[in-house]
Amino acid sequence: MRNYLKLGLGLGLGLGFGTVSMCRNVFASSKMSARVLGLNTELLRFFSAPAEHVAHLSPDIIQIMEQRLSSIERRSALLHEFINKPDALPAEYVRANKDLKKLRSSVELIQHLRAKQKEIDSLKSLMAECADDKDMLKMANEEMDQAVEGEKRLQMLLLKSLLPKDDADERGSILEVRAGTGGEEASLFAMEIFKMYERYSQKKGWKFEVVYITETDLRGFKEAIGLISGAGVYGKLKFESGIHRVQRVPVTEKSGRVHTSAVTVAILPQADEVDVQLRSDDLRIDTYRSGGSGGQHANTTNSAVRITHIPSGLTVSIQDERSQHKNKAKALKILCAKLYEIERYTSQRNRSKLRAEQIGSGDRSERIRTYNFPQGRVTDHRVGITHHSINEVLQGESLDVFTDALLLQQEMDAIANFSAS
Repeated sequence: MRNYLKLGLGLGLGLGFGTVSMCRNVFASSKMSARVLGLNTELLRFFSAPAEHVAHLSPDIIQIMEQRLSSIERRSALLHEFINKPDALPAEYVRANKDLKKLRSSVELIQHLRAKQKEIDSLKSLMAECADDKDMLKMANEEMDQAVEGEKRLQMLLLKSLLPKDDADERGSILEVRAGTGGEEASLFAMEIFKMYERYSQKKGWKFEVVYITETDLRGFKEAIGLISGAGVYGKLKFESGIHRVQRVPVTEKSGRVHTSAVTVAILPQADEVDVQLRSDDLRIDTYRSGGSGGQHANTTNSAVRITHIPSGLTVSIQDERSQHKNKAKALKILCAKLYEIERYTSQRNRSKLRAEQIGSGDRSERIRTYNFPQGRVTDHRVGITHHSINEVLQGESLDVFTDALLLQQEMDAIANFSAS
């Protein structure tokens, strides 16, 4: 392992790719502007411009990016050299091979960029040699335009590959929806919000599993928990955490007066077994009978499970299943996700302020969105977007208007802060 560590592999480079083209759909559907989003206008031009009008990256960003690209090239060369050593230990060989696989997409892009830059240099030499040949010069100029365009595209793709990436983005999520202020009306809206994410998940091809629901007398949800499984679920939904406010005339309101209620949404990344180490001594597990509106299946056996993590004080109760074993498994899964999120928050709190300052902390106490039924609109307060079809949003059909804009905002903020990283 010591030989492997000598390679100096801890460069902290994010190697995932963002979505280059998402903004066109966002801009078309919500009619946003640079002023409304408050985005860097040069970056906005890049994302929204046609292919032939892509803006140049600034020389400072290109210089910083080139330094990091050179580091990746050196790292790849060292890894190739290491795995070809006959005396490499099996564990070190596997680890080095794994890192090479992570670098592969970036290395391939770098190779394309280097080839394009070599082509540009050759065209420059050709243009200097045939300055008096108008036909040849015209052809060379056309090829130069295409080559420069290709270089800019590759540079932007590589820049995006170097931006900070959350390792949890590719994971599934645990969705928690709780009724806040507003009594029965808040519970009814919590039910609608929970079902909105269920419909949205189905449209995305994700698996949605109801874990736990506490119903009210009017069939609203005091609390609802769901598991959403699929590729990139957390990365897509992570900015949905916060307070969702509803303004409408409640079904219990006889005078027709508009009330304001609130629902709290939390999106947690699902945790793997290696992410959280649970010691049996740290857990207190209680069983009891499920019944009433607290679960979907009332019975006379001790199938409900309550697990308390003693060091943190976190408690998770599940009584949705008739099987105590299944309820325990679900409770442990949610407990692991909560502990994993605490660890992530602690480690990231001092590392980056980008999310908290530019988009929002994702804290449940932060008001992020308002659903106004009298006006038929949904407004996201973080990016200033208003969508004028509340039914489409609640059906899960237009939620991308907000999720894509928030991800685009995060991406642009990261690019704008690239030189400071």
